[in-house]
Amino acid sequence: MSERLYLDHAATSPVLPEAHDAMSNALETWANPSSPHADGRRARAALEDARRAIAQTLGWRHDVIFTSGASEAIQIVAERAKLKRRIIGPTEHDAVVSAMGKKAEQIAVDRGGLVVLEAFEKMLAEPALVAIQIVNNETGVIQPIDRIYALVRASGSLLLCDCAQAAGKIELPEADFIAVSGHKFGGPPGAGVLLVKDRGTLEPSGGQEGGYRRGTENLPAAAAMAGALKSRAFLDAMSRLAVLRQYLEGEILASGGAVIASDAPRIATIGAYAMPGLESSSQLVQLDLAGISVSAGSACSSGSMKPSRVLAAMGVPKEVAASVIRVSFGPSTSRDDVDRFLAEWRKISNRAKAVAA
Repeated sequence: MSERLYLDHAATSPVLPEAHDAMSNALETWANPSSPHADGRRARAALEDARRAIAQTLGWRHDVIFTSGASEAIQIVAERAKLKRRIIGPTEHDAVVSAMGKKAEQIAVDRGGLVVLEAFEKMLAEPALVAIQIVNNETGVIQPIDRIYALVRASGSLLLCDCAQAAGKIELPEADFIAVSGHKFGGPPGAGVLLVKDRGTLEPSGGQEGGYRRGTENLPAAAAMAGALKSRAFLDAMSRLAVLRQYLEGEILASGGAVIASDAPRIATIGAYAMPGLESSSQLVQLDLAGISVSAGSACSSGSMKPSRVLAAMGVPKEVAASVIRVSFGPSTSRDDVDRFLAEWRKISNRAKAVAA
């Protein structure tokens, strides 16, 4: 039996060797970084080295707060940003929707999943905390954050940008808050950072991380994140992966499939594809039996197989949305991997057509 083919890196990407080595080394410096003794000071120095490395590799000149992941980073901002009003995009990750609350106002998006800037500008008559991700986790669509942030700043609002799918892969945008998740770029699960432009825009909570997070700092995970970012594994692969995804999509279209948001700017690592006439759940089962791991949208919701909020907001017809799967690449994904996926995708499609006939 062939080895399994993993094409679900948007859900989580395997820990890179550089991250594994950095974590192993940090485990040898085991002490509480908040302790005042020599062992604690040594751990603190290692933690600050990791913080500086992460800031440098991400091109961030402001504060870096370690968290347990992007979800916690988002929750911190949603709960403690010093603005009462909340605005979100309808295609945001479930973590953002939950954290921002039921009273959050929703921005309109077009059929490509992009924010309708004219309508958004009208919503900013009063300052608000605005949450918009730069890369959509289901479709890979990239928002024009530079234009969005210009509108946000002009209104006296604050921008929280979920960069879980972007960090370590493309240049991060300018924003007031940026949420990052380590396991999306080859770091360990359960680790992330919140990038903050001005801590004065957040209410502190006391405890560690300058008073903005409670709990003993996770030095091994912080070191591993820094190691993954410094490896440039994803960043150096992006141009090759863009060519690979273009090839995949050409073959999908030629075989009767559809590419979601094909005309919108999208990251090279994520693609969403519809197979007419066959539900996503059936595709996932058949691909899994063939040794191939993909998903149907966000890993947080694909297990429930609920209709996608993202695709609904984009105006994708229900029958098409019900047949969409997500394929996501990692730094080692190859042309042979894509060809293997395509061969199985065509087999499944042909079987579905034969049954329908």
